[in-house]
Amino acid sequence: MTAQRYPHPELSSLPEDIRARILEVQEKAGFIPNVFLAFARRPAEWRAFFAYHDALMLKEEGSLTKGEREMIVTATSAANQCLYCVVAHGAILRIYEKKPLLADQVAVNYRKADISERQRAMLDFAMKVSQRSHEISEADFQALYPHGFDDEDIWDIAAITAFFGLSNRMASFAGMQPNPEFFLMGRMPREKKQG
Repeated sequence: MTAQRYPHPELSSLPEDIRARILEVQEKAGFIPNVFLAFARRPAEWRAFFAYHDALMLKEEGSLTKGEREMIVTATSAANQCLYCVVAHGAILRIYEKKPLLADQVAVNYRKADISERQRAMLDFAMKVSQRSHEISEADFQALYPHGFDDEDIWDIAAITAFFGLSNRMASFAGMQPNPEFFLMGRMPREKKQG
């Protein structure tokens, strides 16, 4: 096995704000997702990347659910052939939607997935932004309005798609691998804690 071209920095070498956020994620998830360490080699880019990620994925406004945001990431990342993002965000999608099969369906062919017509319309638009954004026209907006999306929601769909287009390309070129933990997350019901 060859050495990794872009080795992850040591946690102890990172600026305090980045180290604190990574430790917070580790505490919550039980592991450190590789993307956090991969981008940490460049602190200014790490901060910019996660600030925009959080602005898009954690916002409370708008009609997109957290699960729908993850559907966008999973479907478009599959189209971009990004292994890391499909596996990592597919895991989050399974957890948010409480559907163990959904991420695989969305990644392989969202048109046949167990999703609503609203979600299918959302993914149709996201895929067009991902693959053919230069072809977006008024008709694409008009197709979303009957499903309850407004112009701000449509901006969110496009922004999530575009942001993860960047993420997909960075993860793929750098050879970022999904953490093994992601593969099993959300596939089996959680054990109820005995109290």
